[in-house]
Amino acid sequence: MADRSLRRPWLAALLALVVSGLGHAYLRRWARALGWYLAVTAAVVVFVPDAAISAAFTGNPPPLRDIAPAAAVVGASVIDAYVVARRNNREYERERDAARATDPADAGVDPDAASAETSADEGTPAAAETIRCPECGKETDPTFDFCQWCAEPLGEDDAS
Repeated sequence: MADRSLRRPWLAALLALVVSGLGHAYLRRWARALGWYLAVTAAVVVFVPDAAISAAFTGNPPPLRDIAPAAAVVGASVIDAYVVARRNNREYERERDAARATDPADAGVDPDAASAETSADEGTPAAAETIRCPECGKETDPTFDFCQWCAEPLGEDDAS
């Protein structure tokens, strides 16, 4: 997998709302973050009157019609950060599933048979082996007798 990991779309949207471009920086989309920051800054400089900016700094809320262009660009940035995070997560899942399809341990091979394939000098199965929870389908730690994700007990045949 490339430099990709699961991201929280709601957090990306919240960060984009707080500081323009910050949600995209959280997603490690640096050019996009800079682009949105510049777009919001340009919208404020070009479309928002100086009186509205001064009023905002003094604590008086400016009229909505004065800040609407900048608010629209910020809203588009928030939506884009959310959508990019969701797309990132879908691609991550797709890459992870493709990697599992090529891994014999995840392709339905019996875990006992896979552990029997350990080399003679190791003598023990690999400690990094995981099993899947029959309830939620997520990988679990084989040392536990329950799924750490959904707390369902693992059956005797699932835990070995």
